[in-house]
Formats: sequence, structure tokens, C-alpha cells
Amino acid sequence: MTAVHAVLHALSITGSMTWEITWALILGFLLSAVVQAVVRKSTIVRLLGDGRPRTLARASLLGAASSSCSYAAVALARSLFRKGADFTAAMAFEIASTNLVVELGVILALLMGWQFTLAEFTGGPIMIVLLAVLFRLTLRKRLLDQARTQAEEGRPGAMEGHAAMDMSVRRPGTFRQRLLSREGYTSVSHVFVMEWAAILRDLVLGLLIAGAIAAWVPESFWQSFFFQGHPLAAKLWGPVVGPVVALASFVCSIGNVPLAVVLWKGGISFGGVVAFIFADLLILPILNIYRKYYGARMALYLAGTFYLAVVVAGYAVELVFGGLGLVPDQGDAKVPMEGVSWNYTTVLNIAFLVLAAALLLRFLRTGGRQMLAMMGGSPDAHAGHEHHAGHPHH
Repeated sequence: MTAVHAVLHALSITGSMTWEITWALILGFLLSAVVQAVVRKSTIVRLLGDGRPRTLARASLLGAASSSCSYAAVALARSLFRKGADFTAAMAFEIASTNLVVELGVILALLMGWQFTLAEFTGGPIMIVLLAVLFRLTLRKRLLDQARTQAEEGRPGAMEGHAAMDMSVRRPGTFRQRLLSREGYTSVSHVFVMEWAAILRDLVLGLLIAGAIAAWVPESFWQSFFFQGHPLAAKLWGPVVGPVVALASFVCSIGNVPLAVVLWKGGISFGGVVAFIFADLLILPILNIYRKYYGARMALYLAGTFYLAVVVAGYAVELVFGGLGLVPDQGDAKVPMEGVSWNYTTVLNIAFLVLAAALLLRFLRTGGRQMLAMMGGSPDAHAGHEHHAGHPHH
């Protein structure tokens, strides 16, 4: 195979995977946008003042209704911590924002099967509980105080503007009245497009990496690397090495899923796939942001505790799902390569692309370009700015 044919083969796989998941991604982001349109960020800090189990459960629910962009989630967690939220609750919020969101569950079900979606919503809470226990046992007040001092400096990371924007509906009324109003339509369009803008780079990168690996790396390599011929060794090795592969991939959140498909087809264990997906907050760029936000010592502490929680969550999911007979057959795994054909996927893609175009048009007509220009920058530059119903308020 010539170099040109190899590149075209990789791109064709990327295109097929993209076409397969387009409608599901639009649906997932739309559902997330509807929730975010009626949940105000200003109420979150008040609800996350301590590290009690009830507060952590609340943080997880609020996180699941928040941004699925890992960078925005990390920035928002730092913002919550600066405003008085408990550190453990802020981290629970951050984890839920990337691992318990609807769009991740939808794309997992479509590309890998409903078992992986169920594993996501099972392993995520396990990981949060494990981290809360680890923090309670090992996080010293001195390190926490140092992290708070560093956080107060407001050093910029990524997606600070996106994390600071509150695009929820302001008008009073019931959930239905607020959502079906003109302001509700505008708010949903703002959240929808901003979420796409935040995640698009990682999603495209993840699809390209997955396509290249599927086309160029022989399955025999992955089968050997993941000990596919040795069931017990594979189950022990998968959750340990899954996060390491994620760390090296530089792709986070939903962008990880296409590569997870390739790894699953290549022979990584069920728990290893789960650990790989949950390690989106351990990639090198985000570890560097932790260093900027909280200092080098806290960054190392978060890397160690997050890794341990991810591995244990992977083992727990492997044990529970294996015991219940819910682990799907790896032999049925396949990377989408069919391309575009006239089937239900094409019909759904056309319908949801029309809907996405309508939301994009509404976004552009109601101050969207200004919002896109403010996605980055320093967190303090956005203090006191709220964006809703198409108008920035100072």
C-alpha cells in the first residue's frame, strides 16, 4: 500500500466513523443544551459548600448537566473552588462533567453498545466515591491551602470564557414555559453551538487518530499488547494500561470514544476500555493546567489519585459486568467503514443536521460571534460578565 493509499484509507475510516455518529452527537449536545438552558451556574456554588455524600451526589448531578468539554469542566471546577465550593465537591463536579454526560452515553451506545453506556454511568459514581475517600484519607490541609492560594492567582488555562458564561434562561415560569419561549430557543442555541466549538478540536483529533490507528496499526500488535490470548492477564492489565494510552493520546472527553472502539476491537479488556475513557482528565495538557491552577504538588497529587481511582473503577466494572454476564463479545466489535449509504443513519443525520443548522443560525443572529471571541482569556477578565438571550450583561 502506497503512502497516498494509506492516508486515504485512514481518512475513509475517519469519515465513516464521523458519519455514523453525527446524529447521535447532535442529539446528545441538544439534550445537554436543554438542561443547561434551565440550570443557572450561579446556583451551583451555593450547593457545593462541603464534602458530604449528599453534596457530592448533588455535584455529580450538576456536573452531568454541565459542559462535556474537559478543558471547560476543569476551568469551571477551579472557578467554583475560588468562589468557596468544597474542593472534593468541585472535583466530583469536574469528573461528572466529562464522564456522566448524556452525549458521551449516546455515542458509546451507538459505536460500542449499550453495555458501555451502562458501564459509564456505573463506573463514574464509583470513581467519584473512591476519590472522595482518597481525599479524606490523604489530602492534607497544607497542600489544600497551597492549592487555594495558587487558584486565587487566576492563571489562565483553557476555555476560561466558555466556563464563565452563564447562558441559562432568566425569565420566570415553569420549565416548559421557559424552554419554549424565544429566550429559551436562544439560550439552547447558545449552549449548543458553544459546546460544539469547545469540543470540536478534540473530537476531530480523536477521529483522525482513531482512523489512522485502525488503518495503520495491525490488530496483532494490539492483541499482543493487551494479552488477548490470556484472559486473566488481559483483565488485570487493561485498567492499568488504559489510562496510560489515554494520557499519551492528548485527546479528551468525547474525542476518546472513536479510539476506544479501535482499542476494544484490538483486544483491550472491558474494564480497560472504561478506564481509558475515564482517563480524559489525565491527558498531559490538562495535567499542565492543574499545575497552573493549583501548583505542581497538587497537580502530582491529582494525577496519582485520579489514576488510582480510574484503575479501581475499571476493575470494579470488569468484575461486576463480568459477573452479571454483561460484557459484550469482542468478536462482534467492528470499526465503521461502510461510508455513506441510504439507511436510517443517513435519514437521521439529515434531520439532525437541519436542526443543528437552525440552532447555528439563531446563535449567529443573537450575539454568537462575540461569544465565540470570548471563549479563551483569563478567568478574571470574564468576572461579572453574564451571557444570556443573546446579550452580554456587565
